[in-house]
Amino acid sequence: MRRRRAGLAVLAATTLMFSLLPGTPASSAPSLTVAAGQVTTIPDWRLQTSRSATGDGATYSNPTFNDSSWLAVPARSTVLAGLIANNRYADVNFGENLKSVNRSDFSVPWWYRKSFTASQPAGTNTFLKLKGGIISRAEIWVNGTKVAGTDTVIGAYPTREYNVTSLIRNGTNAIAIKAMPSDPSKDLLIHFVDWTQLPPDRNQGLFRDVQLANSGPVSLRDLRVSTDLPLPNLTTADLTVKVNARNDSGQAVSTQVTGTIDNVNFTQPVSLAAGETKTVTFTPGNTPGLRLTNPRVWWPFTMGDQPMYSATVSASVGGTVSDSASTTFGVREISSTRVNGGGRQFVINGKPFLVRGGGWASDLFLRTNLRNIEDQLNLVKSMNLNTIRLEGKPENDEFYEMTDRLGIMVLTGWECCSAWENYGSFNAEKNRVAGESAESEGKRIRNHPSVLGFLIASDLATPAAQEKIYLDALARADWNLPIIASASDKSSPQLGNSGMKMEGPYWWEPPVYWYNKQMGGAAGFASEIGPGPTIPEMDELRKFLTQSQINSLTNYNATQYHLSPSGTFGKLSFWGTALDNRYGKPATVDELVRKAQLANYETNRAQFEAFADNFSDSSNPSTGVIYWMLNDPWPKLFWHLYNYNLATAGSYFGAKTALRPLHVQYSYDDRSLSVVNTGLQNVSGLSVQVTLFNADGTQKANETRPVNSTANATVKVGNLPQPSGLSTTYFARLLLKDSSDKVIDRNVYWLSTKADTLNYGSSTWYHTPQSGYADLKGLNSLPAGSVNASATSTVEGANTRTTVTITAFQMAFFLRASVRKGNGGAEVLPQDWSDNYVTLWPGETLTLTATYRTADLGGASPVVQLSGQNITTRNLPASR
Repeated sequence: MRRRRAGLAVLAATTLMFSLLPGTPASSAPSLTVAAGQVTTIPDWRLQTSRSATGDGATYSNPTFNDSSWLAVPARSTVLAGLIANNRYADVNFGENLKSVNRSDFSVPWWYRKSFTASQPAGTNTFLKLKGGIISRAEIWVNGTKVAGTDTVIGAYPTREYNVTSLIRNGTNAIAIKAMPSDPSKDLLIHFVDWTQLPPDRNQGLFRDVQLANSGPVSLRDLRVSTDLPLPNLTTADLTVKVNARNDSGQAVSTQVTGTIDNVNFTQPVSLAAGETKTVTFTPGNTPGLRLTNPRVWWPFTMGDQPMYSATVSASVGGTVSDSASTTFGVREISSTRVNGGGRQFVINGKPFLVRGGGWASDLFLRTNLRNIEDQLNLVKSMNLNTIRLEGKPENDEFYEMTDRLGIMVLTGWECCSAWENYGSFNAEKNRVAGESAESEGKRIRNHPSVLGFLIASDLATPAAQEKIYLDALARADWNLPIIASASDKSSPQLGNSGMKMEGPYWWEPPVYWYNKQMGGAAGFASEIGPGPTIPEMDELRKFLTQSQINSLTNYNATQYHLSPSGTFGKLSFWGTALDNRYGKPATVDELVRKAQLANYETNRAQFEAFADNFSDSSNPSTGVIYWMLNDPWPKLFWHLYNYNLATAGSYFGAKTALRPLHVQYSYDDRSLSVVNTGLQNVSGLSVQVTLFNADGTQKANETRPVNSTANATVKVGNLPQPSGLSTTYFARLLLKDSSDKVIDRNVYWLSTKADTLNYGSSTWYHTPQSGYADLKGLNSLPAGSVNASATSTVEGANTRTTVTITAFQMAFFLRASVRKGNGGAEVLPQDWSDNYVTLWPGETLTLTATYRTADLGGASPVVQLSGQNITTRNLPASR
């Protein structure tokens, strides 16, 4: 929830509570004033280790203390993030430089300090607010007085508020926070488990905002709006508005709480005893205008539009505004149930919603880069991925604001493999922090229409005691979305079975794996599965690996630092074995990187296509799949659809092909063809043209079949032709055309007459081994391709759009286009391509487009590099 946005919006134009002056004593801070209803976020801090700063909180929160020798760090800054920002280490992303960070530096507390001046009008109350916890525990001091200690300031997620009115002086003030060492195995914190090398400080310190909020005698908190649609009817919607009004004075107060949503106004008088809090509620019963006619209904982007409403409220005492609050919300309704086969199905506005998402990783050092997050979410939407799962990494408010706007669903919850699921260690303190965490997160995100549900456990079942704590906490937060017992096939006493499965894989599997309804195959809801290693293109490898580390990629038994710290996932192992057997052993690391894109593309495409293929299976349907993982918290060689620098390679475009909203696809298990429609409109008059080619380019079959596509469903269109004389490696091209014969979807497969086979009897929790391999080695001896290509660019506002047109004279396989900063320059990142890694046959022409920020060219002229498996790399001027 984003309360008091109006107050925040005017900070720059009016008054500020805080000012940090790097390198200067606290006493030189300028004089500022505060006003009721205003919220000020501390913009930055001073940071120092307790090994040097050996005094106490009274010393460091004394307004006269000179902190000019301390480090200046951002507002949201863990200890290690602050040290990195101050260039204390060599590039921690490159090679093994992260090892140079001394873990013992973080075995002691670190101090954060902020000085400011204030002029507090009479009758104004000031509250110190933590927008999230301080990792792992903290003391908070204001002007020499301890406000809270490590017995209450615990955990990553509880929000907290302290009345510091009596401590604020007219003149110079100071806040000091002592952040204790972090151990995710002991406290309810944030842990990166085996996702990446771990941050040496274990994210000690501040990672969310600290604020001062000011109000008159009455303050407003926890504004929320719930919506109710009379499904399946979407022509009306009932709104319920609630806000907590609190009397912060020592005497009884009468206040008028007034609010507005669109052109609907509402008001209610409220009487409050000294120190009393009341929930003020507005419903269609007391405010008829809150029954909306023809509401603007919010949908996931694959189903419709994302209109947002705004709600504002204020509390007045004696005709003077005492406090105000605002929030945004969307009119939508979400439910979930278990369907045939036991899988959990989510339903949005009465329509079944096939979740096809990815697991999100926050920045390894919990830094907030809003442009980077927005760039990532734009890539997610361009890929047509409809959901993000946050496992124990709930993001900051801006993340949810972006997903609301973009229509990307968010499934949140707690993480595995840390104190969160060490239920035997839960004592009274941990139970309290668990409840505070759930209530705080519930209140913070409940208004966001993009939120899909809450997983109160990941790998395990929540015991009765902790389940009750979470359910009670979410009830206090007025949570009205699905709550799921676990991300694995587990049950809790009240919620019952999760309807989710977590049977792997987490490492390489061939495309056919996903179609078998065993283990992680396409049935039910798979909460986290993926084929493991995801090797970026060579340009990217050079950004974070030494040449020696790059060369070692051909040694599948070598431990790779940029894989996982886990012994299970620290080597390329059987990913490399499968690559050698299916594609032929690479002679060089460059060849390995090229073949990795093929392997990533085909199995990532198959994973998403398989779950779409079985969505309409009435007996045991696919209901959801979360690709493990979506992104990188730190540069790595596995578990991502795009990499740390937002470069998109075979993994991304395989998924993007599979996720097109109206899509034709092939099933590796039974050779059937399907048309998938994730929209809410039937599409008639379509046709599927299927053409088979041998590796030498000879056409072996060509058939066209009519089909009508059903909304939000998958329709079968027969099987792949099986002509005689197919080469061991061959190609299938699928074209989906509309009634005017225009191609609206195109999908090319490289296939083998020899099947991949699996040994399910030897499966582990992370992998099912192969007992036989497809033979795709014919790709190594393709005839030389021949294409004509040109590129042009146009400027569109702050962006440039580059268009590449490719015409084939001889079959050209797996062509990749990338925009460069001039001839031979670095790749522009991020760049959003309409398609990539494409294959053409003689006479075909394809047009690809890329969009990117013009500023990211760095003043150079755009040049398109065009490469492929059987063409010579060339550079195409792309003049603007």
